[in-house]
Amino acid sequence: MLTKSWLLLLAGAAMLWSCATPKGVVYFQDLQAGDQQIPTVQAKVITIQPDDKISILVNSRDAKLTDMFNLPYVPRQLGRSTSGSTTFDSVSSNYSQGVSGYTVDSVGYIDFPVLGKVYVKGLTRDEIAAKIKDALVSGDLVKDPVVTVEFLNLSFAVMGEVNKPGRYMIDRDRVTILDAISMAGDLTINGERSNVMVQRMEGDDLMVYTIDLTSGLEVYNSPAFYLQQNDLVYVTPNEVRIRQSTVNGNNIRSTSFWISIGSLLTSIAVLVTNIVM
Repeated sequence: MLTKSWLLLLAGAAMLWSCATPKGVVYFQDLQAGDQQIPTVQAKVITIQPDDKISILVNSRDAKLTDMFNLPYVPRQLGRSTSGSTTFDSVSSNYSQGVSGYTVDSVGYIDFPVLGKVYVKGLTRDEIAAKIKDALVSGDLVKDPVVTVEFLNLSFAVMGEVNKPGRYMIDRDRVTILDAISMAGDLTINGERSNVMVQRMEGDDLMVYTIDLTSGLEVYNSPAFYLQQNDLVYVTPNEVRIRQSTVNGNNIRSTSFWISIGSLLTSIAVLVTNIVM
């Protein structure tokens, strides 16, 4: 009877050891439903930096006049590979119009038609649009122009324990760490929610931030809550994943290790019991 009790106790301990706790899985554990007010970090809008590429479209009542300020749409030929060679469909389907854009030079300028060099580094989309519009109006070039600015090559990367790692395009002025995680298909069950890293280049310096997704207060107050172009989001693996990366996951901290020890002790106990009897 004593041996059976001891075996049941050992089995129960092994089961408890292998059980996962939701404490490390659930997001925003410190937030409660209701009228709770929490402070948030000031919203940070995407600003244009060297090597960024943007499109600028100018429209007005006089379409012919504004055409001189717009880069042409570039036709791109689309092909499909067949038996090692490339064939093309009919003319109506094998061309796609791509938007030509302005690449910001190393100093921060773009070369805009008629206006020449325009400094855009550190400006938002709205500020660039307003600057171009003011220049067109003050130069008596276009009356009542509508200027639209869009991002073309701005992106961030997500790596680590997420379901869909990769590089994702930025298509709006404000992108948050939660947007990035959603785009990447959420963290896997093996992602360390309390240690999400954001790497960001600020000038010549690499800034590293960590965010604890289990704390809503920390998430919404993090300086990395709003992402910038070229940010890298890295989700570190939890201890379960780290143990799985060892040879057979069989180290002193793994469940399989303790189960193996339990099996060995059980065999010894049964052997001793048989000898005594």
